[in-house]
Amino acid sequence: MADPVSVVIPTYRRPTLLRKCLEAIALQKCRGFSFGVIVVSDGPDPATSLLVERIRAEYPHLQISFFPLEQKSGPAAARNFGWKSSISPLIAFTDDDCIPAPDWLEGFWQCYQNQNEQVVAFTGRVEVPVPERPTDYQKNVSHLSTAEFITANCACTRAALEQVNGFDESFPAAWREDSDLQFKFLKNKIPIIRVQEAPVCHPVREAGWGSSIRDQQKSMFNALLFKKHPDLYRARIASGPVWNYYTIILATIVVLLGVLLEAKWVLVIGLAVWLISVTRFILKRLKGTDVSWSHRLEMIITSLLIPYLSVYWTLRGALRYKVFFL
Repeated sequence: MADPVSVVIPTYRRPTLLRKCLEAIALQKCRGFSFGVIVVSDGPDPATSLLVERIRAEYPHLQISFFPLEQKSGPAAARNFGWKSSISPLIAFTDDDCIPAPDWLEGFWQCYQNQNEQVVAFTGRVEVPVPERPTDYQKNVSHLSTAEFITANCACTRAALEQVNGFDESFPAAWREDSDLQFKFLKNKIPIIRVQEAPVCHPVREAGWGSSIRDQQKSMFNALLFKKHPDLYRARIASGPVWNYYTIILATIVVLLGVLLEAKWVLVIGLAVWLISVTRFILKRLKGTDVSWSHRLEMIITSLLIPYLSVYWTLRGALRYKVFFL
């Protein structure tokens, strides 16, 4: 007999994080229903395979399956493989760096039982513990707690996933593939119900210096989401481009022209606009964050680079996905 609920967890070579997640799932309080866990690795992953064997031995009551994809295809592909491998009517999703509360699945199940709809999705509560004055990275991760719908904590009926054909595997990274699923639900008038009683903790992992620079590559996939859902993107993600970035780049061009043309006033105007725009950006990132000198220095240096990198990846995404997007 199939489990009423399947938990799908995409992962890739992060067994230490995954262990904490699976240990939390093993402690679920499930009254009146059973569940199984499907771990899907985004490519060959011997370390994770070994971990799953150990978890099976340590928690014999936990029904857990492990599948590695043949090649790295992204978390969207891993999640699709996971839910399609089960026959449960309700599929819950979380990530390998999350720690579900003991009543997580209970919250989703009770809400599901109270619904007459067979085509429905649920979004749970995400808690992100950060210090009173977080780093810029911690502050950005904390926004997950106010997100409308993310795969760190959601559940969908099989019928809902089948109706929208699951996740779009054109999104190769862990960025915007969950928003795409949400937007497909909205377009198909599939209700998304918030379940406060289904909490998940999303601890903030340590980030290396300059992680915000590497994150700019994600801007490329904003273009794909915008191409598919322009109205919803502008309504729920960003109402327009980050014009300050373009102002900084334009000011840089003016400065270079001033130097090449030996035009003093052109150079002065360009420098003034550049300095004002960059200062505004730095102060915005520093507001309410860690006051240590190391963090401030990182914010200053990375703020000098981010506008150029963000626009580069944004325009590269526009070209790749053939859409006018700034």
